[in-house]
Amino acid sequence: MKLTIALLAGDGIGPEVIDQAVKVSDAVAKKFNHEIEWKPALTGAAAIDAVGEPYPDETHQICTNADAVLFGAIGHPKFDNDPSAKVRPEQGLLKMRQKLGLFANVRPTFTFPSLIDKSPLKRDRIEGTDLIILRELTGGVYFGERGRLNHGNTAFDTMTYHRFEIERLAKKGFEMAMKRNKKLCCVDKANVLEASRLWRETVQAMEKEYPEVEVSYEFVDAVAMRLIQWPKGYDVIITANLFGDILTDEASVISGSMGLMPSSSLGSEVSLYEPIHGSYPQAAGKDIANPLATVLSAAMMFDDFGLAKEAQAIRDVVNKSLDQGVVTEDLADGGKACKTSEVGDWLAKNL
Repeated sequence: MKLTIALLAGDGIGPEVIDQAVKVSDAVAKKFNHEIEWKPALTGAAAIDAVGEPYPDETHQICTNADAVLFGAIGHPKFDNDPSAKVRPEQGLLKMRQKLGLFANVRPTFTFPSLIDKSPLKRDRIEGTDLIILRELTGGVYFGERGRLNHGNTAFDTMTYHRFEIERLAKKGFEMAMKRNKKLCCVDKANVLEASRLWRETVQAMEKEYPEVEVSYEFVDAVAMRLIQWPKGYDVIITANLFGDILTDEASVISGSMGLMPSSSLGSEVSLYEPIHGSYPQAAGKDIANPLATVLSAAMMFDDFGLAKEAQAIRDVVNKSLDQGVVTEDLADGGKACKTSEVGDWLAKNL
């Protein structure tokens, strides 16, 4: 198979972790007789510095012409520390999601046997955790009407949802649940929010199309508690943009490191694959960042291409690296820490 992949390294540690995912993907492609053509493009602060836009038209064209997008991270302190900045790297991320129609963010949460005791949560609570959170990505409060009133002393952000936005995300959730343990949880705040009531009634109307799936409805504050108390109780979770943003970061601590968790963002034409961590500017250029989340995001990409053996080969070699202690400083626990590039080289060689 010949694949064309848009490569958006972005900011901070993005270029470093992306380089390792490319090494591993190329090694898998060679092993299974595939060909990958990488198409680098600018985004985030790097794009603002170069052309004044966080998601340039040229980058969008490269993405739409690709079979998939492999993405690093966006963000830079010089923008974070300037409240008056008119253009921000994060605007590029929102623009990219909207223009590419990336409506469903898929975040798996699972544990690694060799790292089970590195989690801040007790072993008996998390061992065997295997859940997926589907976060709606192009609607809700991040894209609703916003502004200032009363001479700037009052601010508002509006959570707006259309039924079709909920239906298409829920459809993905039901389909995933059918392939897993046939359990789906719709997370909302329907006791307070009208938008959440639309979520609940929309999903309830879809239940009859998937009679084998056991559907539950829970308030987001309760799920925030239960994710820590008993994550094994969940299989597939679907939720709105803001709720999903918070819950997925909470769930990431279950594995023991945010540097381990991959994700994908599904669209109608092209999908994007990225680690869940941010740009971590303090580590940029130091060759110390954990590349495994980005590498495992590439595995999700191969899975979605229907290349299950290739995806499993990546996951197997990642588990092997963890078992043998070929890890960056965040996982070294006082032992020998490898550089980011050394981990990537080891993974590629051992494939």
